[in-house]
Amino acid sequence: MSSTPDLTASQEDYLEAIYHISAKKMAARAKDIAERLGVRGSSVTGALRSLGALGLINYAPYDLITLTGKGKVVAEEIVKRHSALERFLVNVLGIDEKEADEAACKMEHAVPKPIIERLAKYSEYVEKCPKGGVSWESGFGYYCKQGCTTEDCQRCTAEDQQV
Repeated sequence: MSSTPDLTASQEDYLEAIYHISAKKMAARAKDIAERLGVRGSSVTGALRSLGALGLINYAPYDLITLTGKGKVVAEEIVKRHSALERFLVNVLGIDEKEADEAACKMEHAVPKPIIERLAKYSEYVEKCPKGGVSWESGFGYYCKQGCTTEDCQRCTAEDQQV
């Protein structure tokens, strides 16, 4: 999925957290990371050591944590995957934003990059295509809640042709 050594899902989560915290505060502290990820400080220390050893972060105990150039590239890739998945879940499937964020966080580690890229393209298509849009999305929402038969779909397309 990336041009770096294989990272665990947990390591990717730490990089993503450092990326987001650094975007707001210029650097992260272990306490900030622990709060964002909902883990204990001792877990953070071990993860930071391993990411530091991989050359992805600048880390020294009790000091501010920053991404290296390589770490920033990897973190941006992780954030991009997460964003593409979340956008697909929200804009195409109509999933609640909070639920989509949580699902995207799990999926970003498992779904291969070419599939994520394809989902992102599909999201763009749905958003930009003049035959898509609100009516298509509301129709899909109705289908998810009510279901429909082949006859329902044929009747709907026949109505579209008459207009």
